[in-house]
Amino acid sequence: MKAADKKRVLREMLFARRFEERCYEAYVERKIGGFLHLYPGEEACAFGVLEAARPGHDYVITSYRDHVHALKCGVPAKEIMAELFARETGVCKGLGGSMHIFGVDHRFMGGYALVGGPFPLAAGIAKGIKMKGGDEISICFLGDAANNQGVFHESLNMAKLWDLPTLYVCENNLYGIGTRIDRSTAVIDQYKRVSGYDIPSAQVDGQDIDKVYEAAQLAVEHVRSGKGPYFLELMTYRYRGHSMSDSNAYRAKEEERMWGKRDPIIILRDRLIEAGEISLDEYSAMDTEILEEIETDVIKFAEESPEPSAELLDKYVLAENDPWVHGGAK
Repeated sequence: MKAADKKRVLREMLFARRFEERCYEAYVERKIGGFLHLYPGEEACAFGVLEAARPGHDYVITSYRDHVHALKCGVPAKEIMAELFARETGVCKGLGGSMHIFGVDHRFMGGYALVGGPFPLAAGIAKGIKMKGGDEISICFLGDAANNQGVFHESLNMAKLWDLPTLYVCENNLYGIGTRIDRSTAVIDQYKRVSGYDIPSAQVDGQDIDKVYEAAQLAVEHVRSGKGPYFLELMTYRYRGHSMSDSNAYRAKEEERMWGKRDPIIILRDRLIEAGEISLDEYSAMDTEILEEIETDVIKFAEESPEPSAELLDKYVLAENDPWVHGGAK
């Protein structure tokens, strides 16, 4: 990435971090209900991969830790927050919530609560791309624990058999809820598990966005050039529990401190400071500006938006009521 792009991405990553932290606060304030899975610590994964792809052109699908992927795909932050607040101005009219963010206009094909749910859907999207002859690719973000689902193996087998334009991105944060990967998975290195399907793969440092971007460029080029699927494993760490209901008592404090020193945002910030592209004062000013934007634009919009109307109760239940069946959304 060029220096200007790195500065832009630094702001995007910092915005995502502050957005997620504000989600945490809103949940504690009981303004957000249900389940809430936050992304701090993993920002270099989504931003590094999607910076190498074409957000809004390529199709992206992920699991329930989905807010940041939607942001990078271009879904407006205030519409995401309104969705979390269960308001009608939310990206899914307030009917989906945190685990079901969906931005079809930006080709963000959703977050899914079912573990392993996106695997076959990503392959299906890629099948559609191939049948239509498009140059898009299907990008599927997944967690390490989901790889023990049978659908993981079924989907990768078919993706390779049909040489589908699918990029599988494993955000390996070492834990499936509260279970460490070495207690649940025989082969810890996830990128090795796809060798049985003759799918090329790589494992890289998921905290360093430069390394993620470099690896993602190779992966995206492989998939987009018609060579079939690719599997990219990013070693990362979530700084909060699995969800808001997770006390996070199962992780060693020493481990948390070690990963805390490898904050992806600070790594990029310090690299830009060392290169003379940004100063600490400029970074602080950027942070202040972001916090103000989230509070006065994003949160204000969500709080002032109306709750879903009663008329929406059955609008998306039956096909005859679905606006997408009748010429697009209304």
